[in-house]
Amino acid sequence: MIEFTHAYKIYPGPTHAIKDVSLKINKGEFVFLTGPSGSGKTTLFRLLSAYDRASSGRVSVMDFDLAKITKKQIPFFRRRIGVVYQEFRLLKHKTIFENVSLPLEIRGDSARAIRARTEEILAEVGLLHKTNETPEHLSGGEQQRVAIARALVHRPGLLVADEHTGNLDPTLSNEIIKLFEKINALGTTVFVATHDYSLVGKYKRRTIEIQNGSMVRAS
Repeated sequence: MIEFTHAYKIYPGPTHAIKDVSLKINKGEFVFLTGPSGSGKTTLFRLLSAYDRASSGRVSVMDFDLAKITKKQIPFFRRRIGVVYQEFRLLKHKTIFENVSLPLEIRGDSARAIRARTEEILAEVGLLHKTNETPEHLSGGEQQRVAIARALVHRPGLLVADEHTGNLDPTLSNEIIKLFEKINALGTTVFVATHDYSLVGKYKRRTIEIQNGSMVRAS
């Protein structure tokens, strides 16, 4: 599913954002990625989402070699993954329905299929009653659930969440993790970056820890 083999990412400076990272995550796993701010978590997620390329080493995700992936292949690759960002990235002037359905529209699904699937996933995250609202009328926790619904609407095999609880209080953070567990139980591989060690300790999932760009734990 996900495999890093002696992966490095060096930015001008030079800054070694990722240093000799080797890890493997199998299909159906739920894994936490931990480490302090600036440790390299976001860089690692950018690499596995094909938003950046490793400077050396190998990164493979869902049978795609991301060192060799072409520009034409990237949209097809990203249709197989879902990404949840810390800052939500919702379109402010579009309704919740329009935000969530966007990946299906881009894919070219029929209007009937788009409506059915969008309403289904909004019901799963408890926001079907907010279909016609815009993001500004939702709480932070609700906006996060919209972002998760958008990431899942196209039924990806892999869900990646980067510091998704950074703007939420502990109660909402727990609700989001429980939602991820439900998604994982249905077969989706879940890879969650967080610096909230209390969440990691509470849910007892496999944990990979990164510090200063190097992997220091893979329990």
